[in-house]
Amino acid sequence: MAAPHPAAVSDVLPVRHSWIANREVEGRAGLRPVMNPATGAAFARTSLLDAEQAAAAITAARTAFPTWRALSFRERARVLRAAGEVVLRRADEIARLIEREQGKPAVEAHLVEVFPALEALKHLALHAEDLLSEQPAEPQVLLFAHKDSRIRYEPFGVVLAVTPWNYPFGISLSGVATALAAGNTVVLKPAPATTLVGLSIAEVFREAGVPDGAVNVVAVDDALAPGLVEDPRVDKIVFTGSAATGRRVMVSAARNLTPVVLELGGKDPAVVCRDADLDRAARGIVWGAFVNAGQTCASVERVYVEAEVADAFLRRVVEGTRSLRVGDPAAGDVEIGALTLERQRKIVEEHVADAVAKGAHVLTGGKPAAGPGWFYPPTVISGVDHTMRVMREETFGPVLPVMAVPSLDDAIRLANDSDYGLTASGWTRDRATARRLERELQAGVVTINDCVYTFGEPSAPWGGFKKSGLGRAHGLAGLREMAQVKYVARDDGSAPMLWWFPYGAELRRLLPSAARALHARSLGARLGNALRLVGSSRFRRRGRLASILKRVDRLF
Repeated sequence: MAAPHPAAVSDVLPVRHSWIANREVEGRAGLRPVMNPATGAAFARTSLLDAEQAAAAITAARTAFPTWRALSFRERARVLRAAGEVVLRRADEIARLIEREQGKPAVEAHLVEVFPALEALKHLALHAEDLLSEQPAEPQVLLFAHKDSRIRYEPFGVVLAVTPWNYPFGISLSGVATALAAGNTVVLKPAPATTLVGLSIAEVFREAGVPDGAVNVVAVDDALAPGLVEDPRVDKIVFTGSAATGRRVMVSAARNLTPVVLELGGKDPAVVCRDADLDRAARGIVWGAFVNAGQTCASVERVYVEAEVADAFLRRVVEGTRSLRVGDPAAGDVEIGALTLERQRKIVEEHVADAVAKGAHVLTGGKPAAGPGWFYPPTVISGVDHTMRVMREETFGPVLPVMAVPSLDDAIRLANDSDYGLTASGWTRDRATARRLERELQAGVVTINDCVYTFGEPSAPWGGFKKSGLGRAHGLAGLREMAQVKYVARDDGSAPMLWWFPYGAELRRLLPSAARALHARSLGARLGNALRLVGSSRFRRRGRLASILKRVDRLF
């Protein structure tokens, strides 16, 4: 029998579509293959929305917003809890899809994507109401003492979430859930390489009972993404990805002054001190460097180890790295799957080649395996310095450069010598050294004797210093990024205010006394001027003396 024509093979691949208002919408802009990075072969296709269809997702989210916003926190929490039940029931299916489309082993998908998503849903369902509840804001100015003042947290409206391919479920679902918990509706644009995982999130929330339009997931060509960002009906943008793309998102968002949260890249350092538990440090850093094949913005991408323990540390790191199994997760137990994108493997190769050309030594790994799939072996490099790309640019792959340094001072200085500042880790047994590392390492997250894990803690904020981003996308800080802060103040309306028109001579005489009563350094001067205020007929008529007397302690 003749072999089937390639077009015939592709025609039998299943096709998946976008979700708008809880309904599948077949795209009119063509089909995109869904690739398995372990085989380099397509296993499905997605239909791509055209510009009009993509805009319809924003329309659906805007239409749904008043209804979703009007729900109580408890009603929203019911949807989040139901979504958690769906994820739990479908956990194996989701993990296998991540393995097939993104490349990480299913066991790792459970660990770093499904589990954090479940924790986020649970945390938001339990605590969003408390974290976003209206808070009293007691006036500090005595003349305002009678006013009932509060701070409210109110949703923005339509949140556009543009999410990455390295953690396509954990990051995306947590972001969607955070926006929903605060009362927003969402349009999610997943990365092209992991569109099916993104579409599964729409299915989760649909099954959980989210109202039509509250969650929409769009498969579009990247050329249409700027149109979504620039749509004036989008009220907030949350982008996770590279610094280069983040700049473009910020420029596009500026057209409408749309607020943004940018969670960008990292070049995350680990500092190994001479007193560190070297066995623990080596095991932890090997995991932190190679989990998800190094495709983590919080990956350990450079190590600074004090020289007197450098050789012992490197021996342990190389031994641990050589024990890792690399291959197609579907074919057997492995720790390291394929890189998600072929172009990402080329960047990894370029970084390693540049380092070797400048004098670095490859201790293990360093050459991609022959055969199908976008694999690259976990690689350890020594003899590195800051002239090398591998120490300055985000590699985003399974490469661990290790630099021996004379002292802790040098380690901290070099760790901070970067355009990035997302996460950093320190490895020491000394409490004072740990405090110094926590204080001096320039990063949005600093961990001692562990690394990478904090996105799995739902209360932990996530974001970085310098070019690692703007704002926060996780924890309390991330939740409040999804809400606008409103200050509200209520007056009982019983009398005009002291400073209202007409001004007149009495007010001119009164104001210096009011200033001195509130701000003079001498207690006697404050009291004397307070008595002059009380003696003024205008103050007695308008000053709300009873409220001020309740807080008279502020004069002392």
